[in-house]
Amino acid sequence: MKTQTKFFGEIEYTKEELLTFAKGLFGFEEEQSFLLLSFSDAGTLFSLQSVKTPELAFTLMHPFTLDPGYAPVLGEDELKALGVEKSEDLYYYVMCTVKEPVGESTVNMRCPVAINPDTRTAMQVILSDETWEMRHKLADFEKRGDEKC
Repeated sequence: MKTQTKFFGEIEYTKEELLTFAKGLFGFEEEQSFLLLSFSDAGTLFSLQSVKTPELAFTLMHPFTLDPGYAPVLGEDELKALGVEKSEDLYYYVMCTVKEPVGESTVNMRCPVAINPDTRTAMQVILSDETWEMRHKLADFEKRGDEKC
């Protein structure tokens, strides 16, 4: 199959590569099929590309590269919907709002995208852990790393 993308032009994909969000994303409930496309070989920055709407793509990051202690805990209903028994069975990504300068960019650590790698089902969740905010500046993570040294 082929689709037009926001950042990569037209690409080919297989049904097995699709991520299915039964309830869509917050604010985009009608969008339920996405592709996770890497911006580089390093695989730390991704595009979550809608298959239905070519101009709709979100920038995602691995949260663990920002904070190795990040440990999302999902509720029982969320785990059931994703078909897993524990939160550790899932892959997590956080949405990034890219700004200039890059250090002013923010990531939403409170509402990660959780993916079951076996079934390719996914959902955006709201964590009950109030440690995480919806707008963490990237520059703040660098400061945290400096404090740990």
